[in-house]
Formats: sequence, C-alpha cells, structure tokens
Amino acid sequence: MGSTKEEKFRFCIDRGGTFTDIYAEIPGQLDGYVMKLLSVDPSNYDDAPIEGIRRILEEFTREKVPRSSKIPTDKIEWIRMGTTVATNALLEREGERIALCVTKGFRDLLQIGNQARPNIFDLTVTKPSNLYEEVVEVDERIELVLDKEKDPSSSVEGISGELIRVAKPLNEEALKPLLKGLLVKGINCLAVVLMHSYTYPHHELLVEKLALSMGFRHVSLSSSLTPMIRAVPRGLTASVDAYLTPVIKEYLSGFLSRFEGGSEKVNVLLMQSDGGLAPEQRFSGHKAVLSGPAGGVVGYSQTLFGLETPKPLIGFDMGGTSTDVSRYSGSYEQVLETQIAGVMIQAPQLDINTVAAGGGSKLKFQFGSFRVGPDSVGAHPGPVCYRKGGELAVTDANLILGTVIPDYFPSIFGPNEDQPLDIEATRKAFEKLASEINSYRKSQDPSVKDMIVEEIALGFINVANETMCRPIRQLTEMKGHDTRTHALACFGGAGPQHACAIARSLGMSEVLIHRYCGILSAYGMGLADVVEEVQEPYSSVYDADSVAEASRREGLLIEQVKQKLGEQGFSDESIRTESYLNLRYEGTDTAIMVKRSGGENADDYAAEFLRIFQQEYRFKLQNRKILICDVRVRGIGTTSILKPRELELVLTNPVQEGSYKIYFDKEWYEAPLFKLENLGYGHVLQGPAIIMNGNSTVIVEPKCKAVISKDGNIKIEINSPTSDAKIDGKVVDVVQLSIFNNRFMGIAEQMGQTLQRTSISTNIKERLDFSCALFGRDGGLVANAPHVPAQLGAMSSAIRWQLNYWGDNLNEGDVLVTNHPSAGGNHLPDITVITPVFDNNKIVFFVASRGHHAEIGGITPGSVPPLSKSIWEEGVAIKAFKLVEKSVFQEEGIVRLLQSPCLDENSAKRVPGTRRIQDNLSDLRAQVAANQRGITLIKELINQYGLATVQSYMTHVQNNAEEAVRQMLKQVASRVGKEKGTYIIEEEDNMDDGSVIHLKLSIESTKGEAIFDFEGTSSEVYGNWNAPEAVTAAAVIYCLRCLVNVDIPLNQGCLAPVKIFIPEGSFLSPSDKAAVVGGNVLTSQRVTDVILTAFQACACSQGCMNNLTFGDDTFGYYETIGGGCGAGPTWDGTSGVQCHMTNTRMTDPEVFEQRYPVILHGFGIRENSGGSGFHRGGDGIVREIEFRRPVVVSILSERRVHAPRGLKGGKDGARGANYLIRKDKRKVYLGGKNTVEVDAGEILQIFTPGGGGFGSPP
Repeated sequence: MGSTKEEKFRFCIDRGGTFTDIYAEIPGQLDGYVMKLLSVDPSNYDDAPIEGIRRILEEFTREKVPRSSKIPTDKIEWIRMGTTVATNALLEREGERIALCVTKGFRDLLQIGNQARPNIFDLTVTKPSNLYEEVVEVDERIELVLDKEKDPSSSVEGISGELIRVAKPLNEEALKPLLKGLLVKGINCLAVVLMHSYTYPHHELLVEKLALSMGFRHVSLSSSLTPMIRAVPRGLTASVDAYLTPVIKEYLSGFLSRFEGGSEKVNVLLMQSDGGLAPEQRFSGHKAVLSGPAGGVVGYSQTLFGLETPKPLIGFDMGGTSTDVSRYSGSYEQVLETQIAGVMIQAPQLDINTVAAGGGSKLKFQFGSFRVGPDSVGAHPGPVCYRKGGELAVTDANLILGTVIPDYFPSIFGPNEDQPLDIEATRKAFEKLASEINSYRKSQDPSVKDMIVEEIALGFINVANETMCRPIRQLTEMKGHDTRTHALACFGGAGPQHACAIARSLGMSEVLIHRYCGILSAYGMGLADVVEEVQEPYSSVYDADSVAEASRREGLLIEQVKQKLGEQGFSDESIRTESYLNLRYEGTDTAIMVKRSGGENADDYAAEFLRIFQQEYRFKLQNRKILICDVRVRGIGTTSILKPRELELVLTNPVQEGSYKIYFDKEWYEAPLFKLENLGYGHVLQGPAIIMNGNSTVIVEPKCKAVISKDGNIKIEINSPTSDAKIDGKVVDVVQLSIFNNRFMGIAEQMGQTLQRTSISTNIKERLDFSCALFGRDGGLVANAPHVPAQLGAMSSAIRWQLNYWGDNLNEGDVLVTNHPSAGGNHLPDITVITPVFDNNKIVFFVASRGHHAEIGGITPGSVPPLSKSIWEEGVAIKAFKLVEKSVFQEEGIVRLLQSPCLDENSAKRVPGTRRIQDNLSDLRAQVAANQRGITLIKELINQYGLATVQSYMTHVQNNAEEAVRQMLKQVASRVGKEKGTYIIEEEDNMDDGSVIHLKLSIESTKGEAIFDFEGTSSEVYGNWNAPEAVTAAAVIYCLRCLVNVDIPLNQGCLAPVKIFIPEGSFLSPSDKAAVVGGNVLTSQRVTDVILTAFQACACSQGCMNNLTFGDDTFGYYETIGGGCGAGPTWDGTSGVQCHMTNTRMTDPEVFEQRYPVILHGFGIRENSGGSGFHRGGDGIVREIEFRRPVVVSILSERRVHAPRGLKGGKDGARGANYLIRKDKRKVYLGGKNTVEVDAGEILQIFTPGGGGFGSPP
C-alpha cells in the first residue's frame, strides 16, 4: 500500500466484541501490516487498540514503547477506529445511569412504545428493559393549530412550518426540585423528549439549560438529535444517546490520554453507523451502535464495486454469533430507523440486517428436524472443539467436514491456552447426536439407512446456509431487485467457508472475497470519508412554492455542514454535499428520503420519489398529494484514503502448500491448499480448493473456479447452477425437512412483505393487521407467517369453502375474494383474497392473504359498530366472487358489491356500503400482488425440486408440526401425573353480558391427543360478540403454538392431534345472520384465556382488544389498545402491551395529533391494575383523548364487568372502564360497547384491564 506521507504511520482499527483487528500502513513498506488481538485481555494489557499501536510502533521503529508510558505521536499521521463499546453497553445494559424527561401525561410513553410485543408466541412477553431509571414529567404542552383555529395572536410558526400554540409554558420552578431529586439519587444524565419538540424545540432547550446549570453532566435532546415527527422513536433515540454517549466519551478520553499531547497531538476519527467518520468531540452514542459493521460495508463497497465487478453487491459478513447482510449498488443504502438490542433508533444509518446465525449458532435436533440457532454457544464456553465443555455449533460442523483446518487455526485452547481445536471431542459429540437422529429415523422407517457423522454435519451446514439465505432474499426482493443479478461480497471470520454454497442457493454466479476479508471492517475505516449531517422538519404539500422554500432551507443547511467540515480542516474543494427531501403520499406513513439528482431536473424530487415508490412498491397512487416532511443535507469531507497496490501478472503455476480432505455432497474430496500471500494476479484455481487468507479459510467448492485479481482479491465463479437434483420425497429427509420449513415460511413472509409494501391503508401498511399463508391443494395450511394471531390457521376453512363452492370452475388466472363468516371468515373487515396455483392445468397449491380493511360499510364509519345486532349492519358481506377472472381484474363487479347498500331481509332498512372504495381497491390489488409473489416463489421451488417432492415435503412439514404438538400434550399430561390414560379438566369464563364459554379439555397422554369440547357454551347472542368457528380454531392453534415454545412451523399439522367440538347454534358457531364483528376482537381473547387457564399455563390477560373508532363524513380512525398480560408460573405479567390474539401497532402520539382533530392528554400505564400474586399480573393502559371538533365515537370492549381471573391463588386483574367527560365536566360511564356523538372539547377516557396474578401473594 502506498502512503502519501511515508514518514508517518496510519492505523485502521476495528475494536470488536471478541477480537480487535488492526490494519496499519508502515512508512517505507508497500504492503500493509495486519494484527489481531483479543479485545479483552486484562492479564496482558488494558486496551487492545493502544496495545496494537504500541506493538506496531515498537516493531517497525525499533524503539521501545513501554506499556507504562504514553504513545509517541510524532510518527502517527492518523488513527481511524470503529468500536463496539456502545453496542456492547447497549446489549449488556451497562450504560450510564439516566433519567427521562417527558411531557406530563406521557411518563410511560417509551415503555409502551408501539404496544406490539416482540414475539407473539412468547407467553412471558419478554421486552427489552428500559434504559432510564427514573422519569420526570415536565409540566408543559405544545399543541398543533388546526386550519380552522388559526389565530395570529396566539399561534407561532414552528421550524417545520406548522402553526403551534403554547398551551402551557414550561414551569421551570416546578421542574427544579424534580431535577434536584435526580442529582440526589446520583443520576446526572438526562434524555429529554417533549411533545412536538421536532417543530418547537424551545422547551427542550430550556430543560437543557436548567439541567446543565444545576450540575447535570450530559443532556440529550430529542429535537437536536433527530428533529423528525414521531415522539416514540425520537425519545428512544435520545435515551440511547444519553445512555451511551458518556460511556463512549469516557472510553475515548482514556484512549486519547494514552498519547503524548492527548487529543491535540493525534488525529483520531471514529466510524459512525452511517458509514462516515467523525472526530472524537462529535462522536455521539446514538450514531455509534453500528460502528464496526459499517466499516465492513465501506470496505467491500469501495474496493469491489466497479473494480472487481459491475454487478450490485450483497455484503455477507459472517461472524461468531451473527451474520450481517447489506447491499451496495453505487451508493450507500441507508435507513432512518432501525431496532438494535431491542431499542428503536431514529438516525441515518447503513441498512444492515443482522441474522442470528453464525459460527457459534447451536445445533439441535428437535421434533424430527435439524435446527440451527437462534441461540448461540457464545465465546465461553463456545463450541465443543474449544475444549471448554461447550455445545455443538456451526464451527464444530465445519471442523468435521474439513472446512475448518486445525493446522491453520490458532492453538489457544485448553487449560494453558496452547492446544489446537479438539476434533475428537467434536466427533464424539456428533456421534452421540447421530445415535439420537438415527434412532428417530428408524422409528419412522425401519428400512432407512443410518446417517453418518459427516452427513449430519453437512446437513446442519445446509440448514444454516438456508437460514442465512432467507434475509438476503428479503433484503433484495423487498426493494424490487433480483437476487440472482448480484455478486456476493463475502467477509468476516466464517463467511468465506460458506460463500460458494450461499451463492449457489441464491442463484448467484459470482463471489468476491477481499484480500483482507478477515479484517475488512478495520480496512474499511481507511476508505471512509468524514461526514456531517443536518436535518430539519418541514411540513408542506409538495408544489412549486414549497420546493422553493425547501431549496432555501437546503442552502442554509449546506452552509452549516460546510462550516462544520471547514472547522475540521477541509477546504471547499474537498467538500461535497448531498441534499434530500423526505417525502410521502398524503394519508400514508411510508416516507422515502429522496436524494437530489444531478442534471437539468435536479429540483424535481417528486419524479424521483415516484420512481423509487414504483420500484419498491410496484404501483403508484393516483390523484394523491405528495407531502414534504423533512429537509436533510449530508456534507462529505473527502479524505486521503488507502490506495490498493496492484499486483503484477504472473505466468507461473500457483504453489500448493499441502492438501486436505473436505466432505462435499456425500463424499470426501482431496483439496489442495494455497496461501493467498503466495498467489499472484492471474492465478486460477479449480475447485475443490482451499485458500488460506490470514486467519480466514476460503473454500472453493467443486465445479467452482477461483481467480486472483490484480488487486489481490479472490473472485470465485459459481459454474454450477442452483441444485435441481430431485430428492426422494416419499421418505422424509430430516435435513431437507428443515430446509423446506425455511423455504415455505420464506414464501409466506415474502408475501407479507409484498402486501405491506403495496397496500395503501394504515391498517395494513403501518398497523400490520394482515396475514399471508400457503396452503395445500386440499386447503390444508402449509405455512402461515405470524402476523396477527386471530387470523392464524383461520383461512383454511375459507379455502375449503371456496373449493366446495366453485368445484371444477376454477381456472388459471382466477383470484377469489370473500369475507363472510359462514364462508370461513373472521369478521367482515377482514377480506380474504385466494389464488389457486396451477401446474399442468391442475391445482397444486393455494395462496391467500387476509387484510383488515378500515372501511367496508355498516352502520358506523370504520365498520366496527359496537351495537350491531345482525351481520347486515356490519357492512358488505361477500361469500364468493371472482375478483380476477382469467387474469382480468373485475373492477366493475367488485365496486358494485362493495358499494351496494346492505339490506335487512325483514325490513326496508338500508345500511351504506363502503365509504372508501378507492382504498378498498388499492388494498385488494395489493393482496392480489402478494398472492402473485407467493405463486412465483412456489413455482421456483417446483422447478428446483419437482412437484412431487415439494408436495411430499408439504406433508412432511405438517407431520413435523403434528409431532411437536403431540410431544407437548404428552408433557402436559405427565406434568399433572397422567403418564397413562386421559387427563380431563373443565374451565369456563363469562363474557360481560353473562354468556358462557365452557371448555372440557381431554388430553390422551399415550398418543398425545386432545379434545377441545365447547359443549355448554351459551347460545348465539343478540349482539356482535358471536364468533365464527374459524376464530375458535385460530385461538386453539395460537395456544398450542405458545405451549410448544419451540419455533415449529405453523401449519395444519398443529391441529392434527386435536379435535374441536363446537355446538352449532352457540355463539362460537352462530348462524350466518348473526353479528360477528366483536367475535374476532373480543371473544377470541376470552377463548384464549379459557384454553390457557385449562392448561394451567398462565392467568388471564386483559381479554379484550379495546377497539376504538371515531370519525365523521370526511375521515375515520381505528385503533386497538393494549393492556395487562397474565402472570405465569415463573414470570410477572407484562404491562401496557397487546395480548394474545392481536399485535397491531399504536399510532405515534405526534402523528395522531397531526392527522386527526384530537389532543392526547395522557397515554400511560394504569398502575396497580394487575392482579396481585406470587407473580403479579401486568397493568393496563390509560388513554385520554380530547376531541377538537364534533365526531362520532365508538368503543367496542370487554372485561368491563367480569375481571381477568388470576390463577392458583393469584388475584384478578382490574376491570376496564370507558368514560366520556362532557363540556360541563360531567363524567359519563359508557359501558363496554357504545356509540356516542361528542362535541369539541369533550374527553374520552379509556382504562384497559390488567392481567391476572399467578400464585398466592407472598
């Protein structure tokens, strides 16, 4: 590597969680120097980066640098570093002690978040802990001014251009003692998020000024860090920054103090999450969490794209515990919001997707299937081969196969840390596992041949590869790109071992491995530029005037970033800027950060927005305004970067260092081994071959060819296409079973992503109220992406009904639509779109998508009427219609159906059809597109494996799920002492009207079978909480999946060991005239409570979805509100979260107030509403909404009469309550179900139920 200043050293450092990688440019040397150290080695040194710099300076200057003395700086040109200090502190929750300052009424805002739970099948509802210890509510309030309320004397224009009113000035005198109390407790760092501070930051600035004057050490303002609308992500970002920045500053202060002259004498730049560098004083916690991975993205993008290949790149960075996946096609792909360590961060950062699969991922054989991860063995004790008593992991499998070579692996294991990898222990562990696997296979088929250890190890590797392929497909295809047109840029410690197999599975023909692939994140530090970003909100409709105003703001922001870069020593010639507008369609939350293009139409952001929207979402919205949300400028100071040294073409043959045996595809191959440092430009290696690249092992598989490029990188040509070898589908292969599980689930997930991308409504796009699934030709569920539990497994009956109805009258190109409960529906707003999949003119599969449409007609806007008594009052009901017939969209027919008034058979009363036909059509088209995506993926699978095999494995995965449920039922029976015979328990609970849900649960312990008998359940009710049979089936399958507590495929097999008896005419099997809108959102929760109580799994949760709708002739709004979860045998119930059968998200408070005529006075935890017990139930939520103009409000809720019950001595949770506070201050109780006309200034209070406690209170 050449250096412009030969007398100076340059250091690029990646301080990772396990290892610290260093790339150094040495004066007078053409090649760089690489060093790898343990990040933590307290017996030898205090800090790995300092130790690495010290050792390199000593070695190459031949001058002693004692550890006790400071590092001389006269020979160092610069240091660039990425660090996991912030990431580790966040993961391990070892950041600074902080408090949260928030607007009064919102103390629990960040704890509730969007109210969705991370894992819908986790009964413990484990959520990441809060970063803050204390909360201070600030007595202040800013309100947005509605158009009709404009009054120049009382309103002020905010930064975004929106008018605001200071409804309550900040009370500093009231705040002082609260802040003083924090200091007394030893908390001197604050995160501040006040309502609407994105546009009016004045109150946050006052809090900062006061806090610093009182002695607070650090204050993070949400309005300064990320001035964008949405209080929850902005507040979480401020919390992260306050939590991490002091830790980072402390580390950097210590780091810089080790140099002579400190920070004044050494040039240190640090890698940020957005791929840009920043000086120490501008390095902040919320921009540091992806510091290391960002270096890798910069590394491969700047050295491979356009130099080694013209193809766009997929970055594949496989480490010990996880794999990072990214994409580069000429510019960095960034996101403005991502979740890291369970915390949402809103700031520009590279789009890096992390998969829980790496070298340390655990290998397990469960329920007849191979499973890899997501759990990791960690560095301690690590894999079996590490000699620390660990468990089998991916590294062990690679060791068995010969792709990890002990001769070239550091001998750092054993008591004295001087022994090599222990292959014997690994083989013994695999032999033990092989015995278990073969025993299971023999029990299924006595004639089956035993699998040898190598076959099992290769099977686990294949499953691991498929696990990593899934997110790669989603990363590319969800943005409208074809994975097969990319090249795989592979780096990280374990990546090059898997590169060929991953590329082949993805249909790629090219793999690129950088010469410094083992330390590419460190090398990337030397290729990055210094970046300064500024952004401000600007809220306006996109037109000529607003673009001119945005351009004016952009100019001011450009001056700001230039000034900041100029202060760091950059001349105007070395600074370039990028300008962006954050745009979205009116009525949607999907904003796109649009970069200013070059050329004549540089100011035409709208054209670029439409192009990107069309590419990603596959459609355009007609006659819909585009809105500007933010103006952003990115300033880039170009630095003197590392320059690769080109190699000279060599004509000699490559020198082989030795040969080793590697196991590929059921046989051993003799593979020659080469060292990369001894290979030259032009060398060609035919696979199989091994290339040792420092500590990284590059595996060139058979039928592949490796070529050394002029820059010394490795280019592998994948000449063999994706495997189309036909496998025997009649006999289940336990490896293929896991792979097909992944592929089937991947199809359902990609359908869901397509639906979310292409839909228009808030319910589907933002609240995620939809489900997508794949079915067999008989309608049996094969794979259901876990979106909304109330819809799980419920579509099978809809498909079977359609099969019976249409018979042979289904053709290729037909798409069906239905929503009627008697035809397998949940309730009318959930519209199901079904598409048959044909092969050789025969139906071989079905795909279906079910989405909640915000408007389908009925007696109230929003189509969730709380007082409906018959189905015709709830909206348009469709039993069967061909939405698309022979590939022609039947728009006229579906419009006629959706807009037709609903008629009562016994009267002339007419109820309006849908009030939002265009939104209905848009979402129906999105559902058709989602189904088409599923069909494309299924046909790819059929082309690869053959129809017979795919259909056989459809059956096998269902059998696999059946086996898992049977084992769970046996375990339940044995837990209550019934190892033989039948265990019977009866449970019941009441709806608020007194109607009874009665369950007699019988578990046959020998076969692992269960009968859910609902005899004794009350008759159909004169109300709308009747539940179609599909709802009860969904509740059963949800509960079984929760109880299994293993990531089994969600399919028809789960119900195979189960019989469900529902008495016809009961309110769980009502007539086709019954009102049912509440059955899906209320009764489903009560059925779930009864089932889980029967299993003694946990106490009752809130048992309700608290459905709120309001609107008028111009708009409608719908939300469901979380509550308290029931406690269990080993856990307290979680507070303020969606429970059981729903997991839809809550609209952010600021967005809520911006788009609707409301003021949200309070949104918090309802303290002490959870039932007491040895484990307490979770608390409910309090939500208080003031309406700013007359609207019709409807509330549909339960548990207002009968409280959520405790279990095993635990106390009941508190009942919910709904109140309306009239203008004259009268407080009126609304009951559980009501519709009311409210006036401006009236306030709705909703208190959601708490969860029951478990066990007698201590």
